[in-house]
Amino acid sequence: MANDVYYVGANDEHGVDPPTPGKRTPVLPGLSRQIYENEVNRAVKNKFIEGCLRNGFSVYDVKPEKSDVSISARVTRVNRQKLTLLVTFGYNAFGAGLNFNSAAGITVFYSPQNSQATRSRQLAEEVYEALVGGTLQRGRGVQTLTDAGVLTNVDCPSILVESGFMTNLREAQLMLDPIYHVEVGEETVKGVCNYLGVPYIPREIEKYPIIRFGSRGNFVTLLQFILNEAGYAVAVDGIFGNGTRNAVVAFQQNNSLSPDGIVGASTWRTLLSLPPYPVLRRGDGGEWVMFLQRLLESYLFPVGGVDGVFGANTESAVKRFQESKGLVRDGIVGPKTWEALTAER
Repeated sequence: MANDVYYVGANDEHGVDPPTPGKRTPVLPGLSRQIYENEVNRAVKNKFIEGCLRNGFSVYDVKPEKSDVSISARVTRVNRQKLTLLVTFGYNAFGAGLNFNSAAGITVFYSPQNSQATRSRQLAEEVYEALVGGTLQRGRGVQTLTDAGVLTNVDCPSILVESGFMTNLREAQLMLDPIYHVEVGEETVKGVCNYLGVPYIPREIEKYPIIRFGSRGNFVTLLQFILNEAGYAVAVDGIFGNGTRNAVVAFQQNNSLSPDGIVGASTWRTLLSLPPYPVLRRGDGGEWVMFLQRLLESYLFPVGGVDGVFGANTESAVKRFQESKGLVRDGIVGPKTWEALTAER
């Protein structure tokens, strides 16, 4: 049975443009700013969507908007789609939210009031097991929420994944960590696959086919989805036409890749930030630099804005990070610096 018979919904709580009031961390040391909850919710949802597409599922993005959308509107959207299941991503908090504390860990919620409560619980258990087994996070268990709008009122199995606490300093840092975003998204996909009884296709470069003008299918949809998130406007229709080819060429040109419009291993690796990682230094630019900048900020070393430009601020942040890890303080991001930056934490 082809996996596209399964129609998976992906939902992220709250908004970031404008940010939903109150849904944020305390001020982080080093960065001197708060992180809004949707900064992690949306990022993890997008990685979940990417993983679902790679695994052949049909996917519905319940809230593509960056702004908040009411619960009732999201419930209406979901119920019109006749989804196989729905996964919502959030991030927890403890206390008044003004100070950091020790509350920590992953929780997966379902509603006993959902019309498919038993299946919701089964889905929650599979996803929770994958998340706890595949991350370094403490497990807080599968728990229930009653009178919780989306969990309760959609007419398909529905769960809420909360993969950390905004009020825990370490887990607040993870909210900015692009590797943790992938980890949570992928482990959730693995749990969904287990629930559906289908093999999980891992996020390895060998699993990504060469695609070009005229190609069709989930990997084209995946490519278009990633390009859009990276700022290259293209229709997400699963058809590799002229618009997609033009976007691929622009992406390749901006990332020092051969601008042939063909998506092979080098282009996929850059789109997905998969190792091996390139040596980076002042003057470089593109997606790899943005990936580096996000990692540095997750370690509380500010870069002056995630803009894909390796300038003085990014170089200073690299040097400070290297010093903190006992590495040569040269501002060049080579294998040892990448190893320290990408270590599981």
